[in-house]
Amino acid sequence: MAHDLHANSAAGGAWKRNAAICVVAAALLAVPALLGSFAVSLFNLVGIYAITTLGLTLLTGSGGVTSFAQAAFMGVGAYTSTYFSLRLGLDPWLGLLAALALTGLCAAIMGAVTLHLGGHYLPITTLAWAVALFMVFGNLTAVGGHSGIGDIPPITVFGFALDRPHKAFYLVWGVLILTLFGAANLLSSRQGRAISALRGGAALAESLGINAFRLRLVLFLLAAELACVAGWMFAHTQSFISPTSFDLNQGMQILLMSVLGGVGNILGALAGAAAVTFGKNAIQDLVPMLGLNAGTFEIVIFGIAFILIIHKAPKGLSPVLGRFLPAAPRPPLGKGGADGLHFTRTAAPGGTEVLLQVKNLQKRYGGLVAVDDVSFEVRPATIHAIIGPNGAGKSTTFDLISGMQAPTSGTVHFNGRQITGTPARGLIARGLSRTFQHVRIRPNHSLLENVMMGAHWRMRTGFAAGILRLDRKEERAFAGIAHAALRDVGLDADPHAKAGNLALGPQRLLEIARALASDPRMVILDEPAAGLRAQEKQALAALLRRMREAGVTILLIEHDMDFVMGLADRIVVLEFGRLLATGTPDEIRSNERVQAAYLGEDV
Repeated sequence: MAHDLHANSAAGGAWKRNAAICVVAAALLAVPALLGSFAVSLFNLVGIYAITTLGLTLLTGSGGVTSFAQAAFMGVGAYTSTYFSLRLGLDPWLGLLAALALTGLCAAIMGAVTLHLGGHYLPITTLAWAVALFMVFGNLTAVGGHSGIGDIPPITVFGFALDRPHKAFYLVWGVLILTLFGAANLLSSRQGRAISALRGGAALAESLGINAFRLRLVLFLLAAELACVAGWMFAHTQSFISPTSFDLNQGMQILLMSVLGGVGNILGALAGAAAVTFGKNAIQDLVPMLGLNAGTFEIVIFGIAFILIIHKAPKGLSPVLGRFLPAAPRPPLGKGGADGLHFTRTAAPGGTEVLLQVKNLQKRYGGLVAVDDVSFEVRPATIHAIIGPNGAGKSTTFDLISGMQAPTSGTVHFNGRQITGTPARGLIARGLSRTFQHVRIRPNHSLLENVMMGAHWRMRTGFAAGILRLDRKEERAFAGIAHAALRDVGLDADPHAKAGNLALGPQRLLEIARALASDPRMVILDEPAAGLRAQEKQALAALLRRMREAGVTILLIEHDMDFVMGLADRIVVLEFGRLLATGTPDEIRSNERVQAAYLGEDV
């Protein structure tokens, strides 16, 4: 019955969505026939700026990288194609290829230099890049310098010249619609989930096997190339360009379009571009009637609007769009194992081999020694706990084992191979997965999508396959695996619910489900019981025991002594970064040094 209701709901949603698409398509087809040349030109500008803004939506809204360089990349596309068309006499389509190549080269060099930077350094660098390109455009006398250049030839399609706004309309909006669908497909794919993981911080992305820098660079290139295509269409549909068409003010307006539409919202790019373009035109019509300078007042108005949106409506028009648009289709769950996950790399309980060996591990921060000569071993299919007072070096030890930090000295061997200093992204494929002390999930994504992030390294879909939606078979298969992981931790009631709606306890279980989806040999848990109620701790302990029975090895940090003593097979005690004791729960409970240092008893 529930399955039938879900199917009927999905069919109804699909019907509404298809009907909405048909209505919008019919309205777009009618625009050139119903409106005059100036109005159609405005619609063309909306489409062009929406393509540029879409690149910023992917880069900033989804990937968390702020850039002011989109207008500058538009300028590279426009000026390169103009030079090829006017000075070399080549077809605009060849100019587009040259523009894409040059834009890609510029973006690759700039990204390689700047994307390592964090905080405010990256936005400032892109700001400097935008100013520098404006000066370069102004000094290119071959294409008009600061005065600009006109008589740019139109684009031709099968010998048909798009020399009027009505003719160019279908090219501009056709390209926009393709890019919107491509972006939507990308964000619902494996690479889209990786992009979303970037907003959770580089630590989350790297722990999932994602090369955060390389992904940011690909996003930066993609956004630049979208801006390049938009700049190419701008030059050949407007027939005139100048440096002011791509100056810093224009870059700020593109950023405003992204924020106004809703950062991270695909259709928000179109809504923001339309609002700013039509608003700008209204200002230019009305302000002169008040005896004011239109250009100066326009900057003031957009500046005030930008500040108000950030403070009063940080989600922009996205909530409004959400009320009028039909819900997106829910992805199929695939065929998950009815009896839960089956792990392919685990060992049977009771094995005698050493799975993890930590030897003489040390981490120094200048004169501070956070971890000092720590050694211990973890055997397969056991629960191993690390305890100690605050500041004992537990989390630092975890970071050294999981590749988040490189040790000053010492070695870590996992599954017979040395992994000392191996970046975190290289460990998940070897069977080492982890959770975090402060829960790191993507709150606006579904439970299913969050868990599928854990299987990122197991999937093979690239950007092209995601954009073209050639990944559906793989998506269904791993959606089934994710659903099985949710079932294992007891969160399978509504896999499509938003993760941000969960309480803290279920969020910690969601992180464990994400780790299970990676097919781990060992899972590292950083304070998994922190903030949980008694019943939630009991459920967590039962889950960890089931994982051990399935052959998964568990290494955890925990402050709750009752929880640890009733669960762990072996315990390591740290104090001031040094190993204080190691043994079974009974041995640790009766250890006088542990009682004095950790339990605070006078011995």
